[in-house]
This record gives sequence, structure tokens and C-alpha cells, in this order.
Amino acid sequence: MAPTQRGRIGVLLTNLGTPDAPDAGSVRRFLREFLSDPRVVDVPRVLWWLILNLVILVIRPPRSAALYKRVWTAEGSPLLIHSKAQQRALAAALPDMTVVLGMRYGKPSIEAALAELASAGVDRLLVLPLYPQYSATTSASTFDAIAQAFRRVRHLPELRFVPDYHDDEGYISALAQSINEAWASGPRGQKLLMSFHGIPQRYAKLGDPYPEQCANTAARLAHSLGLKPDEWALSYQSRVGREPWLQPYTDKLLEGWAKEGTTDVDVVCPGFSSDCLETVDEIGHENKELFLDAGGTSLRYIPALNARESHIQALSELIQTRCADWRAAP
Repeated sequence: MAPTQRGRIGVLLTNLGTPDAPDAGSVRRFLREFLSDPRVVDVPRVLWWLILNLVILVIRPPRSAALYKRVWTAEGSPLLIHSKAQQRALAAALPDMTVVLGMRYGKPSIEAALAELASAGVDRLLVLPLYPQYSATTSASTFDAIAQAFRRVRHLPELRFVPDYHDDEGYISALAQSINEAWASGPRGQKLLMSFHGIPQRYAKLGDPYPEQCANTAARLAHSLGLKPDEWALSYQSRVGREPWLQPYTDKLLEGWAKEGTTDVDVVCPGFSSDCLETVDEIGHENKELFLDAGGTSLRYIPALNARESHIQALSELIQTRCADWRAAP
């Protein structure tokens, strides 16, 4: 009997997702899906349903829609634009693979992306969530969505999953290069703040390795840049609700620096592979205003890696390493 012909290798890139439009209705639909995920909010379901539907989805959508309008472009939200650019660049760099994008919440959905991969004849699939640091709220939630979609599929592909790449040399090098380029193009701040998205402290106490991986990324990046301990710091942004989140908080740290006499700060967000509302607006607008109001002179946000050539090269090499035996097989 002749050996069975193998199909194509597929790569599923995933990211968080975005509303379809910067209006209250679209934001409400997106937030309902996002905040209904028990990986994101793990309080008792009945209690959370009441809070979500009777309070949050009434109050928050108009406010969030106003923020999205500040960053929206003719092509859509920054996250979608940059994620699509990453997918196109990786597809060009890996012509022997089928590279598809799927969002955990919103469109294009993970289920639609898996259907596209199946139609392309993919029977070996690498899933790469574009979250450098693992958290159950992001990477594990992505795995949940894939498992749920595969429950309706008869013929499953061979599957590999990249939970994180927080210490990948190519990723660290791409970050360092982007920061050095920013410093070469204008005055360097007195301090560099590495701001990561936060999670509740309770999640970390339950075993989520996210804070350790963020600290490892930050330390490696500081070492690569040759920074002294007093020239950089790590912080966490985007907290919501009343329970304690990972600290120090980005806004409080920036406010404290300004009051202590630090006038010029550079901020980078190593946990975000693509620019989005939390980087462009929360850091580049809200936290900048807070820092200036507290006495600072300038805050420069250094953009996420997005589809930079060094970033695409790092991700391409990561993919090729994880698929090396697949590619070598006859």
C-alpha cells in the first residue's frame, strides 16, 4: 500500500479581538462575549450574569465606544489592522504553510479560521496565540475556544500549541531593536517603563505564571538594553473592578515618578504584540496626560512590534522551529 499523502502545515495566529465598529452596540456585543468568558472573570456565574447584564453592559459600552473612536481609522481598529498585517507578512515569509488569523472574541472568529484551514487541506496545525506571556485569561482561553470548535469536527488535524514565547531570543531582540531605534530618533527619557496588561492578584495566587513571565521578559529586555536598575521599571495597566490586581499599577507609578522629579519617560508595552486601545489610548493618551498633570514634561510611547520586519522574523523562526520535524518529513 502506498503511504498516505500528507496535507499542508497550517498556522493559526490568534489575538484577543475587537468590536466591529466604534459604537455602543458593537462594543456591547464584544464586551458580552469577552466578559462572559469564565477564564476572564471567574466569579459565580449567576452573580456575574446579573452584574454583567444589569450594570456593566448598560454603563460601559458608551464610554468604551468613545475611547475606540479616538483610535479608530478608516481600515478599522488598530488591533485588527496590525494583526492582519502580521498574518500577511508571515504568510509571505512561510510560503509552504497556510497562515490564518482568528480572534478569540469578535471577527474573524477562531471557528471561521479553523474552517478556512481545513478547506486549505491542513492536517498539521500549529496554534500561535500572539500573547508573549502566558495567562489563563488569554492563552488558555484561546485553547478553550479551539477545543470547543473542534467538538463539531470529524477529522481533527495533528495539533501543536505555543503557550508563550516570553523568553524567546528573537522576540527580546526585536523589542530591544525597536527601543534603540526610538532612542536614536529623539531624546531618551530618564526612565523606561515596561507596562504589561494586568490580571487580578488572585489569579496569580491560584497558579497563573503570568507575573513571573512578565518579570523574566522585563529583566531580559533591560539586560539587552544595558539598563541600570534605576533606569527602568515594570508595571501593570488596565485594571478594572475593586479587587487587587498585579502591582505596581502603571498610572500610580507614573504619577509617583512625576511628583518625585522624573520629567521624561519612555513607555513600552512588551506584552502587546499589536497596538490596540490599551496601548495607543490608555498609555499614549490617558497615562500621558496623568504624567504631565502630575509634573512630568514628556511621555513617549514606543509602539508595539506590530508587523516590524524583526518581529516577523522572530515569529517566523519560532514557527519554523516548532514545525521543523513536520517540514522535514517526506
